[in-house]
Amino acid sequence: MKNHDSYPYMVECAAEAARVARGVTAAHLPLPTHCGDWDVRALVNHWVLYTSHGLEHRALRKPLPEELAKRDFTADPDWAEAYATQLDRAVAAWADPALWEGEIDLGMGLLPAADLAGMIIKEMAVHGWDVATTTGQDFRVSEEAARFVLGVVETHADLYRQYDGFADPVPVPADAPTFDRALASSGRDPRQRASH
Repeated sequence: MKNHDSYPYMVECAAEAARVARGVTAAHLPLPTHCGDWDVRALVNHWVLYTSHGLEHRALRKPLPEELAKRDFTADPDWAEAYATQLDRAVAAWADPALWEGEIDLGMGLLPAADLAGMIIKEMAVHGWDVATTTGQDFRVSEEAARFVLGVVETHADLYRQYDGFADPVPVPADAPTFDRALASSGRDPRQRASH
């Protein structure tokens, strides 16, 4: 498998993230989520920052500006459309297979570009599910994309747990759907469907 073979999953998960974002209303933003102390606004800001702006900056091998890290993206009433546009830019930036080669300097160490891209695809999907679940939506991925996300989660779960990025795994049946197993491995309960 070539490094850039996961690019279609980036395209797919970005499109689904944009669809879910468009379903978030102003009334949803103060709602609590299952992500620690984060309300929907905080969760969305994290999701937008890293999966669109962060994704593009990583492709360009540039650090994220401090200004972006402090921005409340949801203060713009059209934030979901701005997010969709930025996702398109970020995904387009990764279209060149050469960008999936080599390493990216994260400031605290180097990570293979393909691994980092995979982790951001996982963020699109897993935090996309977080946002969708809290706002009465579903996050839908193909079986192939679900298998890819599960692989990323299982590969990097210990690292994420060191930094409180994942809770302990949630038990699910061995024959649970692949995306449910990915969610469970990341410490999320896939049965926690939205009831709003």
